[in-house]
Amino acid sequence: MSKPHIVALGGTSRPESSTGRALARCLTIAEEAGARTTLLTGEAINFPPYELCDPVPDGNIAQFVAVLRSADAVIVGSPGYHGTLSGLVKNALDHVELLRGDDRVYFDRMPVGMVATAGGWQAAVSTMAALRTVVHALRGWPTPLGVAINMGAPGDPLADADAQLRMMVDQILWFLRR
Repeated sequence: MSKPHIVALGGTSRPESSTGRALARCLTIAEEAGARTTLLTGEAINFPPYELCDPVPDGNIAQFVAVLRSADAVIVGSPGYHGTLSGLVKNALDHVELLRGDDRVYFDRMPVGMVATAGGWQAAVSTMAALRTVVHALRGWPTPLGVAINMGAPGDPLADADAQLRMMVDQILWFLRR
């Protein structure tokens, strides 16, 4: 695979959220390694609640589904909201159900990296566990390393997590080269 397409999705409704910045950093690392990338955060994932009986998607949802169909790998990021992923991210992941009839159902056979940010370790780690559960349910192959970032730590927690983000992206790229 010469130029894999890596899609990062998640964050909050604020494009400059900590999670959004961590996802953007992952994509910069992937681009440096030669990947094509797409970041879906903020309004790009702010959809009405998913309903199983929804008609054919349009607008942002149709674009979201089209981007995921073209992805070779995905990175999912969520802030920790009360110990789990945010409703915004969960609802976006619920819309992955629109891939159920595709040749590649959901995230089947795709490496999926995960990033969780929170104001403390407990919420960051429990959010990571929730993300892994959802990724497994969507048939994705989670990277061995998921990155939990304690935004309440002193200093610059995003900068401090850079080596881990790089390792996770390297695991995605390694998987894609196999």
